[in-house]
Amino acid sequence: MEERDAFEINRVMWNARVPHHLGSRMYDVESFVAGRNSLTALELELLGEVTGKRILHLQCHFGQDTISLARMGAEVTGLDISDAAIAEARKLAVRCGSAASWVLSNVIDPVSELDGRFDIVFTSYGTIGWLPDLKPWAANIRRYLKPGGRLVFVEFHPVVWMFDNDFTHVAYSYFNRQTIVEEEQGTYADRSADIKLASHSWNHDLGEVLTALLHEGFRVERFTELDGSPHDCFANTVKGEDGLYRIKGMEGVLPMVYGLSALLPV
Repeated sequence: MEERDAFEINRVMWNARVPHHLGSRMYDVESFVAGRNSLTALELELLGEVTGKRILHLQCHFGQDTISLARMGAEVTGLDISDAAIAEARKLAVRCGSAASWVLSNVIDPVSELDGRFDIVFTSYGTIGWLPDLKPWAANIRRYLKPGGRLVFVEFHPVVWMFDNDFTHVAYSYFNRQTIVEEEQGTYADRSADIKLASHSWNHDLGEVLTALLHEGFRVERFTELDGSPHDCFANTVKGEDGLYRIKGMEGVLPMVYGLSALLPV
């Protein structure tokens, strides 16, 4: 199958998920409109002060994190491949009185009007797994940043994606050696959702991520790993006293999330 066919399959899947996510408890749109910040503690720590910064949010879904950044005083642009998600992001921005702007595009396709405009490129949680190759991803991040700009990236750990959906056994390689084709009932935000669609994804080991960024000249200033997830989007989880979710029986053993900040030198 051609990569473009896989992207189209995934776009259809994300379009189908959008209405279910809008109504889900996980995304809790009404509390968000009322003022809740959707960014997690790790993201906020890595981002630091964003007032007055121009930020590009890649793979923004329907824009909660994008709008959260705008509420914090940044000038923000959200980008996503899903036309349904971008349409809802525009509506949500209006409800929130946000001036965030939006771009409909595949994250690996260069968007020339974004070149060299941003102080920070931000992306988080469940993003790079939809990309077969990280080289164009890293190259676009570089082209969108100003000299001296930063990438802030938070993602689920590749070890998590080795397991089957119920975390009963290792099903996939830690390395990017296969296209993972799945058909999932429901969605991570609403397991009872009446959708069952195929998806194509790829696992990316930490070495692949870091190599792609180093090849583009980035200097990694901070790298951290967590044994819990701030989002309850996996099966068989237990919530710790710190508010993070871990896989039952693997508490304190399984890395769940990693984050990094990388500088593009002047």
